[in-house]
Amino acid sequence: MPRARKGSAPRKGGQRRGAGARSRTQADSGSSEDEAVSEARSTTSECPSLLSTAAEDSLGGDAVDEQGQQEDLEEKLKEYVDCLTDKSAKTRQGALESLRLALASRLLPDFLLERRLTLADALEKCLKKGKGEEQALAAAVLGLLCVQLGPGPKGEELFHSLQPLLVSVLSDGTACPAARLHVSVLCSVTPFPPLIPKGRGGFHLLSGSFTLRVSPVAGNPGSLSNHSVALPSFQQCASALGLGCYVAAADVQDLVSCLNCLESVFSRSCGMGGSTAPVVPASLHGLLCAALQAWALLLTVCPSTHISHILDRQLPRLPQLLSSESVNLRIAAGETIALLFELARDLEEDFIYEDMEALCNALRTLATDSNKYRAKADRRRQRSTFRAVLHFVEGGECEEESVRFGLEVLYVDSWARRRIYAAFKDVLGSGMHHHLQNNELLRDIFGLGPVLVLDATALKACKISRFEKHLYNAAAFKARTKARSRVRDKRADIL
Repeated sequence: MPRARKGSAPRKGGQRRGAGARSRTQADSGSSEDEAVSEARSTTSECPSLLSTAAEDSLGGDAVDEQGQQEDLEEKLKEYVDCLTDKSAKTRQGALESLRLALASRLLPDFLLERRLTLADALEKCLKKGKGEEQALAAAVLGLLCVQLGPGPKGEELFHSLQPLLVSVLSDGTACPAARLHVSVLCSVTPFPPLIPKGRGGFHLLSGSFTLRVSPVAGNPGSLSNHSVALPSFQQCASALGLGCYVAAADVQDLVSCLNCLESVFSRSCGMGGSTAPVVPASLHGLLCAALQAWALLLTVCPSTHISHILDRQLPRLPQLLSSESVNLRIAAGETIALLFELARDLEEDFIYEDMEALCNALRTLATDSNKYRAKADRRRQRSTFRAVLHFVEGGECEEESVRFGLEVLYVDSWARRRIYAAFKDVLGSGMHHHLQNNELLRDIFGLGPVLVLDATALKACKISRFEKHLYNAAAFKARTKARSRVRDKRADIL
């Protein structure tokens, strides 16, 4: 293959990313700078480019006028808030995406406090009347609003105003996307509920607080129709419900209510006791995974009086999810099982699980899985996770991980802290380090103390140059090669 010319070779690792996402128009377009500037005026790309510039300035870059940058950013955000009530769904989605990027990469508590009622009203309309992607973005923005406002009365007021709507959307989503799944689960768990005829051969299936609407699909009387709302919206609603409750809910009843709602989502994919779990459609794997992770997040703040009942009810059933076809759902189930063991041992040091041998065998199988039909990256991630889970379940300690940001280090040394860090990382993305440095909520949760006040000069002095990084990596590579060469290719000694 001919070698690419020196000047046209692409940079390794792609474009350099700041704390915010790059403008899609500037990243994908190969046009001139004038065309890129004109295209950057679109609703979805204007805010990210501004955010990345402001984020680089906050990290010690060449800031011309920081106050002016902040004012420009707030003006753009005002426009996006106004666009949330636009008649065009595309415009609303663009405004929601821009707000999501802004709240993930910057701290804007004062700006949001002044407009929290306006934002709450707009998000409520997007969740009620929006479809698919719009609902998902609105739920993501709601979770970020709770992170920005914190656990005070304002954040609690916002969560209480939108909690019933999130539960309603999530409950409706669990009832309708895959009717066959829920019919089979209801049949295996409880006596068959009553069927109410509903015109043209359809019927209503009543069970508890859910109503399952089933109707034949045209041309195929034996099949069941899917729900019209896209599944990503349900996943984001589950994540927003868990994160919002974790941050803002002060009442135990709110916590228990959210736990029960999330538990009802993934519990329907598990059988009772030793029964065989029903086959879950691939389209529901993301929803089940999001609900399980949000439920596990709330377990980290659940009172001990409720933990004991949850252990008796869910610990025998969760291992059934380890046989799921989705690697993400298997990993989420394994991490949740490890979290339950951690909480159980906190309540009782000599906690003993009855079916320990079968559980360890299942975990050991996943920790040594080498099936070729699975992607190599999925196998590697699965083996790494389940090695840690198996080590902890058998009586070992949780492996400690360290996260460096700026001049500080965060140590993640328990399964509870792992779940909390992963939940905030999922919603904040590349802005996680910025929030760890400046967000008082995250610093209080992880015990990092007050925010460090450092000027641009101090940050620039502590920043390692690219040449120094190269020397350090070269020395580490040399030492690693020497250490591995001592135990590599010892065939002469073996013979």
